Amino acid sequence: MEQVKAFLARLSFRTGVIVLALCVPCYILSFAQMLLPISAAAKSALWFVLFGMAKTTQYAGLAIIGVEGWRRVKGWFTRRNAQ
Repeated sequence: MEQVKAFLARLSFRTGVIVLALCVPCYILSFAQMLLPISAAAKSALWFVLFGMAKTTQYAGLAIIGVEGWRRVKGWFTRRNAQ
């Protein structure tokens, strides 16, 4: 586990933001696939895979950007909303 953390810590802030942004399409796809005309078993399998990918990219992105990076991202949104 420590090796994974060390690897993620070496990645750039920009990479973390990109990985974090990838969780949004995964969340959308995980619920949008419910509209497909396929069996319930296939829908369940797709939801499991896509939702798992969404959570994985979310937590990996947060691990890459870290606490200071999260403050940076959060500050960007609050400054943008204040204007």
